[in-house]
Amino acid sequence: MQPRNMSMSGVVDLAAVKAAGEAKAKAEQARVEAARQGGGAAVPPSALVIDVDEAGFERDILQRSAEVPVVIDFWAEWCEPCKQLGPLLERLAAEYNGRFLLAKIDVDANQMLMQQFGIQGIPAVFAVVAGQALPLFQGAAPEAQIRETLDQLIQVAEERFGLTGIAVDADAASSQAPAPVAGPYDALLEAAVTALDSGDLAGAVQAYKNVLADDPGHPEAKLGLAQAELLRRVQEMDPQQVRKDAAEKPADAAAQIAAADLDLVGGHVEDAFGRLVETARVTAGDDRDAARRRLLELFEVVGPEDPRVTKARSALARVLY
Repeated sequence: MQPRNMSMSGVVDLAAVKAAGEAKAKAEQARVEAARQGGGAAVPPSALVIDVDEAGFERDILQRSAEVPVVIDFWAEWCEPCKQLGPLLERLAAEYNGRFLLAKIDVDANQMLMQQFGIQGIPAVFAVVAGQALPLFQGAAPEAQIRETLDQLIQVAEERFGLTGIAVDADAASSQAPAPVAGPYDALLEAAVTALDSGDLAGAVQAYKNVLADDPGHPEAKLGLAQAELLRRVQEMDPQQVRKDAAEKPADAAAQIAAADLDLVGGHVEDAFGRLVETARVTAGDDRDAARRRLLELFEVVGPEDPRVTKARSALARVLY
């Protein structure tokens, strides 16, 4: 989905975790101590991505943020967009070679951290720099936009806090196992990602359709197609007009369907689902079927195992049957 809060402005403190002043002081103390000891040793590439829990938050994120920006990926096993975003962030962590550290937090196992950061939906991505948090974006996003955000983050970390990252052991990198052999659809899926990054949504849609023509159940292609089609629809909209039409025409299926697309792209998953369930309730015939079909398409974007999808499926069933 299109990201929200793709901005480096508005640094917010971690008041729910530590007072901002205390966090920053501890971060500075850790950086001074590292400098006194001659700087930290080079780390292997595998250390650029870490799993973090509540017990290790201060050590693995707050203290490490004194030497390198820490990007936090809030995820869950049932979240389909997380399965798309997570590997991308891991690949970028390796590519940026120590300019940032990626910390992965399973929200199911770390509910307190999820609440402290005010997470409303996942995937959600934050950064911590010198003990202070930056909200980056929510939802899966095109790689080009994620790269732009990371570049801005690194620039902020260096200019405001003097953080230049951590050294990576080149010998350890060269000794890593070779990349796995490409799968039968890797080239097509890569073409789809490249098309998305360049803004060619029609090309991305076609690339995903090419995979599904041969393997109709391919999970990555199904998810990618649903997201690319959603982005293509929203790209052609006038958001203000769509919102106006939806407010003035509550029983107009087309107006509500367009507004639901905007809701979802903006990260308002439950609003999108609720809007379409209500549209199915107050309409009939082709209009009701159109609302139902769009709701099923949005289920694919969010992922069938998401509890919000389960809840909306039940609500839809009550309306239809």
